[in-house]
Amino acid sequence: MSANSADLKRRLTVVLVKAGRTKIRYDAGLLGDDGNRIAVRAPWAGTGTRDFGFVRFEAGDVFTEYYWRDRWYAVKEVRDGAGALKGWYCDITRPAVLSGSELVVEDLDLDLWRSADGTDVRRLDEDEFADSGLRETDPPAAAAAVAALEELEALARDDGFGALLA
Repeated sequence: MSANSADLKRRLTVVLVKAGRTKIRYDAGLLGDDGNRIAVRAPWAGTGTRDFGFVRFEAGDVFTEYYWRDRWYAVKEVRDGAGALKGWYCDITRPAVLSGSELVVEDLDLDLWRSADGTDVRRLDEDEFADSGLRETDPPAAAAAVAALEELEALARDDGFGALLA
């Protein structure tokens, strides 16, 4: 399904905030909102290609993104323009807030990648998290972020994303 399919009835603006500033804003189609989990679909919102070494995000890629109002993470399924699954990129965040047509998510620096075949599960940006000072400024949020990363890594290694995203 393309990011412009007719079933993406309602449009939202996803706003990713980091360290109190807007990092990126992009339009997405709402796939569903069950009162807790919000699912959206959007094309790659970055400019140009972003090569991480283990995956490339580029024009034509489509992200199906899952956000929760009660969980400290977001899971983004990444597919190329032909529909082939690349994997899942996960952001550790504060719980999402939907206000009108804006879905606001605060990025807490920690990330996780799981390849499509499940053989590559890796933690990302732990140095950025350590440098953020969150452990000193908001110890409960820092603890929640670390716990969320542990939970996601366990799900990724045990092939638990299917149940999480169903």
